[in-house]
Amino acid sequence: MVRAVTAVAASNPVVLIDGRSGAGKSSLARALVARWPLAGRVQSVALDSLYPGWDGLDEGVGLAREQILVPHARGLIGVWQRWDWQAGVPAEAHAVDPALPLIVEGVGILTPATAGLGDVRVWLESPTASRRHRALTRDGEAYRPHWERWARQEERHLRRDEPTRLATHVFAVP
Repeated sequence: MVRAVTAVAASNPVVLIDGRSGAGKSSLARALVARWPLAGRVQSVALDSLYPGWDGLDEGVGLAREQILVPHARGLIGVWQRWDWQAGVPAEAHAVDPALPLIVEGVGILTPATAGLGDVRVWLESPTASRRHRALTRDGEAYRPHWERWARQEERHLRRDEPTRLATHVFAVP
């Protein structure tokens, strides 16, 4: 991944990381931030902070496109609001600086509408049992009753958007 970022030859590349729940998107994003190959800092946004609830996969991706990726591509400051999962309402606002590199990770981020806005596009593939174990270990009982509900939205994304076709890099995660 580090070589792919360097190969972009830009000071503010955009990396999009997609994969189903528990595939390792957040871990990869954190590792990439820690090993960022360019001078200065990198911004990282997790779609888990944007999805407006358990039925909000598509809406969260739309918000990321309109409020983060499009402004970044146009050289404008993007502003997005964190979703407060406890209260079920938007919370504080965050700014995204177009002069800085950007990583956006989350289920659904690789679509035909977002692919052209990402310089490096990653799909993580992982077996269901491994993903489920990681996701439920990470999120505990709060996620368990929603696993199937979320999985149906992921399936819709896979059929409709074919993210593996849009990815510049595909990685298998055991």
